Amino acid sequence: MDLLKTFGPLLSQVAPTIATALGGPLAGVAVKTLSNALLGHENGTEEEVSAAMQAATPEQLATVKKIDADFKVRMKELDIDLERISAEDRDSARKMQTQTNDWIPRVLALLITVGFFGILVWMLVHGMPTSGTEALLMMLGALGTAWTGVINFYYGSSAGSKAKNDILAQKEQAK
Repeated sequence: MDLLKTFGPLLSQVAPTIATALGGPLAGVAVKTLSNALLGHENGTEEEVSAAMQAATPEQLATVKKIDADFKVRMKELDIDLERISAEDRDSARKMQTQTNDWIPRVLALLITVGFFGILVWMLVHGMPTSGTEALLMMLGALGTAWTGVINFYYGSSAGSKAKNDILAQKEQAK
């Protein structure tokens, strides 16, 4: 299960470091951290934490944002680079795709792209429907998150690009 999808796009905006951790081997720690912030204990299930995140008050979101900053500092203290872990995960998926030449990722990427932009165009042309607005917006958010993953898979992330630019700058300075 993709935990980030479970918790929704709001988490990526409020707590990007914890959201990144959800996609890797530190997912359990991230869920416990969110559970403690939203439920007052570390033993909340993914479903309970997800429901609490969706119903969070502005004060709770502010707490999650502060905990995210603390989480980021703690990961740095432990010398855990969440972005590197995430980049390695994408890299292994790219290598697997190159080796197997599987057509499924390409088809999924195409369907996600067509779905995402199709809904956007439909909304621009027809406006919001009178019923089912929440479901449509939820679907658009999920497709937007998935489309970001597609772009990161095929073209790299902005963090990866920044790291590449930093390395190139260091090499230029060394000359």
